[in-house]
Amino acid sequence: MSSLKVECVVKADAQIGEGPVWEESEQTLLFVDISGRKVHRWSPTTNQIQSVETGDMVGFAVPRRSGGYMAGVGRSIVAVDWSTQKMTPLVEVDEDKPNNRLNDGKVDPTGRLLAGTMGKEARPAVVSKHQGSLFSVTSDLTVTKHLSQVDISNGMDWSLDQRTFYYIDSLALTVDAFDYDPNTGGIGNRRVLYHMEEGEGLPDGMTVDTEGRLWVACYNGGRVIHIDPATGVRLQTVSLPVMKTTSCCFGGPDYSDLYVTSASLGLDQSERRQQPLAGGTFRVTGLGIKGRPSNSFSG
Repeated sequence: MSSLKVECVVKADAQIGEGPVWEESEQTLLFVDISGRKVHRWSPTTNQIQSVETGDMVGFAVPRRSGGYMAGVGRSIVAVDWSTQKMTPLVEVDEDKPNNRLNDGKVDPTGRLLAGTMGKEARPAVVSKHQGSLFSVTSDLTVTKHLSQVDISNGMDWSLDQRTFYYIDSLALTVDAFDYDPNTGGIGNRRVLYHMEEGEGLPDGMTVDTEGRLWVACYNGGRVIHIDPATGVRLQTVSLPVMKTTSCCFGGPDYSDLYVTSASLGLDQSERRQQPLAGGTFRVTGLGIKGRPSNSFSG
């Protein structure tokens, strides 16, 4: 493991960098700054970053098969036209909970979007408990609620055979699994795969590699942990020079680079001095493991 290298590649100083997605067609990294209210697109080739302002907190952005992106802005799922920077609201969730906002979102292998909500933070990491939900949105914009009473709806991904859905409710301090029906999007038989250990922080964003194993970013833990879902064993820990690691995805030309986003919001002056790269996006190379291409929303 001596070839492992961690470097800060995007010094965007995000307040809450989140939701990285590698875009195969553009060879770019898409990610959001939740409270900075921006969607960013960064090219490793040119090191240029392009941004679109969202006007409200943005929990995620994912590619759309018909072009552009779908993003979770406030409580609305919106279509983003990158060329015109125009946002078109499509559906709203949690209408009965005006203090909620969308958080993490990801597209399943059939093109269905799963997205979750949480109560807005009174201050960083202080949220109203049990306010959130988990929804799915199909190509015809049918919304289905799968879970309620969620604290902070977060990381999600699917097993290689699409039959297991991995999910994180951060304040529960666990990584959970559900049986998944890729035809209907139905979930059931919830069980705990992994319980966070002392010092690992809160489980946040997550991705699955080509071996079907999980990589979980640990908020306030300064690390990404590699978990075998078959045994619930932590296989590896990758340390980062920032504490508020938020999410991760594989990318690069052959998906062998692990990109990790981070947050700077809530750090005091002394913490900022100790973590000058907080809010940056990092690239981890030399893992010897590859990830899978992201899925695009089918609508």
